[in-house]
Amino acid sequence: MIPTRMARFHSLEVATVHQETPDAIVVGFRIPAALHAEFAFTHGQYVTLKLTVNGEELRRSYSICSSPLDKDELRIAVKRVDKGRASSQLVEKLKQGMTLEVMTPMGNFTTALDATQERHFVAFAAGSGITPILSILKTVLRTEPKSRFTLFYGNTDTDRIIFREKLEELKVQHGQRLSVHHILTRGKDEDALFNGRITTDKAKQLLGRFVTDALHKEFFICGPEQMMVNVSEALEAMGVDKKHLHIELFTSPVTAEAKKEVDHSHGSTAKFTGTASVKIILDGREHELQIPAKGDAVLDAAIDSGLDVPYACKGAVCCTCKARVLEGKVEMAMNYALTDEEVADGYVLTCQTHPRSARVVIDYDQH
Repeated sequence: MIPTRMARFHSLEVATVHQETPDAIVVGFRIPAALHAEFAFTHGQYVTLKLTVNGEELRRSYSICSSPLDKDELRIAVKRVDKGRASSQLVEKLKQGMTLEVMTPMGNFTTALDATQERHFVAFAAGSGITPILSILKTVLRTEPKSRFTLFYGNTDTDRIIFREKLEELKVQHGQRLSVHHILTRGKDEDALFNGRITTDKAKQLLGRFVTDALHKEFFICGPEQMMVNVSEALEAMGVDKKHLHIELFTSPVTAEAKKEVDHSHGSTAKFTGTASVKIILDGREHELQIPAKGDAVLDAAIDSGLDVPYACKGAVCCTCKARVLEGKVEMAMNYALTDEEVADGYVLTCQTHPRSARVVIDYDQH
């Protein structure tokens, strides 16, 4: 069950900072007793950090790598990205005892677990995409004692493998229930299958060799976009039902196939071109805004009016700005975060939402 609550920032003390690889750190936060409920999370979720770099406020989302079964622990991994202002500052300057503004956990990259089930979980990760996968992996193996987990993990070389030692520990702990296969871009393994990038054909070969049992399967993919596209194509070609495929994007897609505009109008499809009266419900209070149909998205209009609405990526990738349409018609330009069921229930990403009727009511409290 994913905790339901309004997304908000809290100041948390950095309890630990561990240098995991030359360009990645693992950060542990100290959660005060009064905030335990606020920071309860589900395997696969993320938190958003708010920090200031050279006078500019930046918001960045980082996946949680700890398991919700690890009591009083919330840890994230931060990998420095090229020209990444936030990640560079965190990796280079963050120290134990410092304080960061951390938003309560969010995200749909998860699945319900059942101790009576016997299933085979299969994950493809690359680079920092291992972060939410590690949380899922640890939780699955402890919650479903009859299930097993297979991980295909792509990296440049062995020095860049985040959580390499932890994965080895988990293999010893869980024995044959956990299989980990490293695929290295600069690898020199005698078996060429483990060298190079994870292409569509390589994904098919890996699955054909190592995932051959008849157990029900759940698939998870997280990493660079092209790898995710390749694996998705392989799974689709193999007949995997999309409802058993879970994908987590870290950045907005750029491939033509992924950038689809989707009409999420509720009710009539008649074109609305005027200015809408939009009621925003936030923290139990109502705010009236005037938003042109061809103007800013609801999120930007709310921010410009001075409302402290939750957001992070503004790119339709995370679900931090998620809210529910209670009245009226809207259109969501892009959506890479909400499930079909959530959209059917009236939920939208407000960073992508524009009014399509004269009256719209949007509730951030029904997150």
